Amino acid sequence: MKKENDSVATEFILLGLSSSWGLQLFLFLIFLLFYMATVFGNLLIVVTVQADAQLLQSPMYYFLGHLSFIDLCLSCVTVPKMLGDFLQQGKTISFSGCLAQIYFLHFLGASEMFLLTVMAYDRYVAICNPLYYLTVMNRQLCFQLVFACWCGGFIHSITQIILVIQLPFCGHNELDNFYCDVPQVIKLACMDTFVVEVLMVSNSGLLSLVCFLVLLFSYAVILIHLRTHFREGRSKALSTCASHLTVVSLIFMPCVFIYLRPFCSFSVDKVFSVFYTVITPMLNPLIYTLRNADMKTSMKKLRKKYVAPHCLVKG
Repeated sequence: MKKENDSVATEFILLGLSSSWGLQLFLFLIFLLFYMATVFGNLLIVVTVQADAQLLQSPMYYFLGHLSFIDLCLSCVTVPKMLGDFLQQGKTISFSGCLAQIYFLHFLGASEMFLLTVMAYDRYVAICNPLYYLTVMNRQLCFQLVFACWCGGFIHSITQIILVIQLPFCGHNELDNFYCDVPQVIKLACMDTFVVEVLMVSNSGLLSLVCFLVLLFSYAVILIHLRTHFREGRSKALSTCASHLTVVSLIFMPCVFIYLRPFCSFSVDKVFSVFYTVITPMLNPLIYTLRNADMKTSMKKLRKKYVAPHCLVKG
């Protein structure tokens, strides 16, 4: 590792997912397909919501558009770097690049957690107080809630950076992962990091756990309320809640596992990291579009409006 005054790290070595060249090429092709599906799927949802005025006026799809935008950005934080590293033997990242990954990963991740909590509140109002839904969830409130989510993510990520940037790095510089994250970076500091670890767990770990418990409680209240609904309305509401709960589980369970424990390494850490940074952003569009009739209808209208005339002109 290059050093300045024997205390400042200038780069870290990423051990990645594998040291086998053949396996790295295979993983490159697999994750390239995942990344393309993530970008295309989330971009399609964002464009569909923005192009359909009826969807854009609906609070649920307004939030869904922002969720897809966050997933689109989140996939670009770690995956492009990982894909490039698959094609070379030496995998390094600069200290500033490492801090940038930590910042954007936690900024977007925390914003998504807050947004999912807001979406649970939106479903609660829609199902439990349908007559007042549009009055309560007006456009101004929706904008304020989304803005609060972004602000919460910013504050959370800045806290992470402030704690990490003050650590001295002067020895071992190998990160046992394919990207930079707080648990791995802290272990490289040449000082007693017990207090920092407690602060990190209290910040990231408790944030994930509290949001997860709030979401579970809110959906439990919704499900109890649905017992009094007629079958047709109940079926549609249950379908929507099932989609949201699936996304919540895919996002929060890996985060709780990674951050809500002492910073010791487990063999499955990389699996959870891949799931959180690569798989989940790809699955979110599939979960929402394949189970949502309104979204599929809007996509068909969008295709007929823009794609079909273009094909006729070519023909």
